[in-house]
Formats: sequence, C-alpha cells, structure tokens
Amino acid sequence: MQSLVLLIWLAVCAAQDARQRRISNALTFGAGALALIHLSVTGTTWLGTDAQEGLWAGVIALALTLPGYFMGRMGAGDVKLMTALGLATNGLFILCTFIGAGVASLLWLLIAPRVWLHTSQGLREHLRYMEPGVSKKQPFAPFVLVGVLLSVPWIH
Repeated sequence: MQSLVLLIWLAVCAAQDARQRRISNALTFGAGALALIHLSVTGTTWLGTDAQEGLWAGVIALALTLPGYFMGRMGAGDVKLMTALGLATNGLFILCTFIGAGVASLLWLLIAPRVWLHTSQGLREHLRYMEPGVSKKQPFAPFVLVGVLLSVPWIH
C-alpha cells in the first residue's frame, strides 16, 4: 500500500514537471514533512526501514542532486523531490532510483528525437517541456518515476 501511495505521489510530481517544468512546493515540502513526521512518530521510514536509514537516504539524495542544481542541470524541485523520496525510503532505494533515472534520461535523449516526431500534436503540446533539444535542463521527475518503477521489483 505504501509503495502505491509513493508511486501516485511521484506520478503527480512527474506529470506536473513534464507539463510546467516545475514541481509544486506543496508536493515536495508536503511529502518531506510527512516523511519526517512518520520517521519521528514510528521510528521507521514510509517503506519500513529504520529511521536512521531514511535520514541517511535524505543526505544521499542531497549529495546526488545538489551538484546538478548548482551546475544548472536540475531545478530546486528536483532536489526537494529526491530528498523527500530519500526520507520516505532508504539509501539503496535512492541509489537505484537515481541510477534508473539517469539511464531513463539517457535513453530519452537517444530515442526522443525519433519518437517525438511521431507523437500526436496534442500530446506534444501537453508535454512540451519533454521535447528533445528545447532546453539543457529537462524535467527530471518523469525520469525519477521511471527509476522508481525500475527499482521497486529489485528492492521491495
């Protein structure tokens, strides 16, 4: 059940990022606050690992995303999203998700120029920020969602 709620939250964040190239603070700070409350009340992360592991996962998420933010490759919403995800899960989950997101992003860069041309105009307009070559800073949350979907079978 917790994994399903996590996936729904990530799907909402990914959809918003793909449409607007931003993620609402209510989604990122809200999830982070709920994860911290859950950690302090239960002593475990949302997925059931030790609270200390969730705190370390939050630190790992910051360490992986802040360089991209400072180089202008990631937005602040991406940093907050990954940190909240770290607080809700564990270090292995965050590492696998980040690797999966990186692989998904690389694959998108390779196949998107061919696929984008064959996508319906309505979908292209709806997801305009996913268009290849538009910006050096692609929306990251859709790739995080793919990374989580790739990670769940291996970790959970």
